[in-house]
Amino acid sequence: MATSSFTASSRCSTWTPRQNKQFEDALARYDKDTPDRWHNIARAVGGKSAEEVKRHYEALVKDIMHIETDQVPIPNYKPISSNPRGYGNEHR
Repeated sequence: MATSSFTASSRCSTWTPRQNKQFEDALARYDKDTPDRWHNIARAVGGKSAEEVKRHYEALVKDIMHIETDQVPIPNYKPISSNPRGYGNEHR
């Protein structure tokens, strides 16, 4: 995941792309009704405490809320003339 408020608001710890992927996979595996959810997710990620993964999740939820309520500005991408579609290496 690129630098964002999600990453920045996870304050006390740094998350690698690999840990973020492990975190996402663990969230899918351990839903909100799983006993000891945060401990299980921390174990799956490795190197993070249950409190760190819980804060990381809360930051993610906050970012999603900001995105869904249009509180995140839309980037103003500049056209790239070498691409016939006019934008970067975006594939849709």
